[in-house]
Amino acid sequence: MKFSFSTLLFLSLALTPLSLLANTFSISKQTPSSAFKINTNASDLCTVATNTLDYLSKGQEYDPAVIHANKLSEFGISQSDITNTLMSLCEFAKADVKNNTTRLADINFLKQHYDFYKISSDIAHAKALSEKKPLLKNLTSEKVLMTKYYVHLASGSEQRNNEHAFPLYALPFDEQDLSIEQADKHKNKLTRFKYGKQTILSGVLDQQNLAEPLIFLTREDLESALLQGTIVVDVAGKQRVYNVHRNNGIAYDRTLKPYEQNRYWYFKQVNGILGYGKDANHKIAVLPEVTFAGDLYQLGLGALVFAQFDFKNHSEYRMAVMADTGGAFEDNLYQLDYLAGSYPGIKAYYDANRHMPDYIDAWFMVLKGDTK
Repeated sequence: MKFSFSTLLFLSLALTPLSLLANTFSISKQTPSSAFKINTNASDLCTVATNTLDYLSKGQEYDPAVIHANKLSEFGISQSDITNTLMSLCEFAKADVKNNTTRLADINFLKQHYDFYKISSDIAHAKALSEKKPLLKNLTSEKVLMTKYYVHLASGSEQRNNEHAFPLYALPFDEQDLSIEQADKHKNKLTRFKYGKQTILSGVLDQQNLAEPLIFLTREDLESALLQGTIVVDVAGKQRVYNVHRNNGIAYDRTLKPYEQNRYWYFKQVNGILGYGKDANHKIAVLPEVTFAGDLYQLGLGALVFAQFDFKNHSEYRMAVMADTGGAFEDNLYQLDYLAGSYPGIKAYYDANRHMPDYIDAWFMVLKGDTK
């Protein structure tokens, strides 16, 4: 889950305190042009859609924070619309494989079966944060700011050494047998809620034997893990994937630089890249280039985004599911974060993605009523 997988944009942004501004986010039915090709892996899109549906099937009582249509319902899009849309993707994708067709890559087919709602960004909030931030300053209401995130590849050690001196901790011992609901009832007693990141880095967990180090990393790799929520670590030639488990209850402070934060995540070893989930045992497995992170708390989990990527030499459409979020997306209706892939660092990421646009035209795709 990109639960604190704060975007690259916010690595250097400091938040100006917001005044009480009217929310200017809106969507309206507007069909995209047929001029550009669709470049989306339908099988991967179906996989993320299916994984998201599995989470949605747990019901609103399980996770009312994101299983809803909330802001979208104001414009006529319901929770069942989101679910039906995701279900239809896989039905069409499976039929395409069976019949050797590519209908999900046909814009005219999509227009026949889906309504498109063009996103108009919450420009008022974006402008309130725009001082010394050119990407926000240049954002227009008709575009959505698109940042990119990636899964960090790192080397690590099972033992602390001079190079790998910073542990990635498992959930503290006093909470390992508790569900998240049980843990929430005992916040005042649990180790997880007692310490901020700066205190943890001073060694308090080791000194009092409060939590197990899963792996030892460099400080840079540790910060990347905390920021992005997932890290792939090479240990003696074998890769392990670690994902956020539960945090210490301290909010990400956008007035502080990442290294200065007190928000802290405990991790667990997992089998793949994971997106949103309120607890580590029930998270959505996601894939690059078909996953967006965004403000799930206002927009809800699972909305299907249809986006126009304008490159220097051409434009194309891509589709992705909103299956992730992060601290940077709280009260943020002007930005989406695109899961770009896995890279060993910021330079490798940048070299591979420097051609990607910073702004996109974006629509929510919704299955038409007569198609359901």
